[in-house]
Amino acid sequence: MPKVIQYSKGSIPYFAGDEDPRVFILQKGIMILSSIDPETHCTITDQVKPGEFFGVKSALGHFSREETATALSDAAVVALTVPEFEKLVSTNKEILMKMLRVFSKQLRQIHKKIESVLNNIPEDQQTGMIAVAKSFYDEEEYRSCYDVCKKMLERFPNTQYAAEVKALLDESKLIAQKELARQYVPNPNETTGGLKQFSLPLFERFAKTYVPGQVIISEHEPGDTFYLIQAGQVQLLKCVNGTQKNLDILKAGEFFGEMAILDNSPRSATCMALDNVKCLEFSKANFESLVTSNPQIGLSLLKLFSKRIYDQKRRFRILTIADLQIRIMDTFLLFDEMNPSMNTAEKSRKFNVTVSDVAHWSGLNTETAQSEMAKLEERRKVEIQEKSIVVANIADFQRLVESHVNASHPKGM
Repeated sequence: MPKVIQYSKGSIPYFAGDEDPRVFILQKGIMILSSIDPETHCTITDQVKPGEFFGVKSALGHFSREETATALSDAAVVALTVPEFEKLVSTNKEILMKMLRVFSKQLRQIHKKIESVLNNIPEDQQTGMIAVAKSFYDEEEYRSCYDVCKKMLERFPNTQYAAEVKALLDESKLIAQKELARQYVPNPNETTGGLKQFSLPLFERFAKTYVPGQVIISEHEPGDTFYLIQAGQVQLLKCVNGTQKNLDILKAGEFFGEMAILDNSPRSATCMALDNVKCLEFSKANFESLVTSNPQIGLSLLKLFSKRIYDQKRRFRILTIADLQIRIMDTFLLFDEMNPSMNTAEKSRKFNVTVSDVAHWSGLNTETAQSEMAKLEERRKVEIQEKSIVVANIADFQRLVESHVNASHPKGM
């Protein structure tokens, strides 16, 4: 049963860094959420109003609190377990849609900050799509280049870049004739990844199929559809300074493309079929009715946003570290979080990454990353192998990064 908890003025329901699985609703009073901005190192605050939730993302995402909650006046809050929260939200369509839009907006804001730090903001959607197409061409992914060019000409038929895009489309089409002729091969083990209701025949009218290398949605194009993977794997890619960078690989049962639906923004990443893929494609028009009639979808999206917001904030923190060796160390800590060791007492950690991967995740050019990694190797902090990198003592990296971050925060703020 949900519990009502009384807090006197100045009380702290939880601190940043706490492991706390509860979700809260403010009944009365004023609650302030405070955290440290990783870019400015200043304290930022957010006020919770009566009737609003707080502590949702960390509870749903199962990670530590990112902010400290302080009662600015005598306050009463309702504390819920995650199952209690899910039950409450699934019966209230308005709350569910509002939270999805708020989370989507927060994720978009973090994306924009990262783009700004990386100096990777195109002039407009059209120049952004051209850059995506050219990056695929340069990497000899001609099928993908063709798809992006085709999408651009469909989306922006009167573009001033029509001749340039048409020439790139024709050239990539000529080279990729075999790939373009490839047919979808059904997977006999198709699964909806736990969302069994979507295996019903009535959803077949939403089904779309894709072959390896085919671009499902292109970064920067307008967003008016979202997808549920039924079979196969979808690779999420980001064009960073003319090079395609892998963000994630999604599997059956996972969604993609939902963020642009919620906040009317261009696509923030390219989604490409890694193998034979079958998706259910839903339009912007039926998104809200689909989510509200299937609360489990909305809850799955809330959890997805919680994870993505946390991941992007984590990435942003890395990019704001000025000391390049500390930044690289924090990048390895991120790798460790993404693929934790089964033996927590083990100090040495081997990561199946290259210096190029480190450069990407730490926001450095390859030459700078190579130089800084060479210095770490000289200090015997790492050992660079052909297709992997060994960190001698991951706990040492943790200590050094925490010490640097703590020293960067101004006192009394």
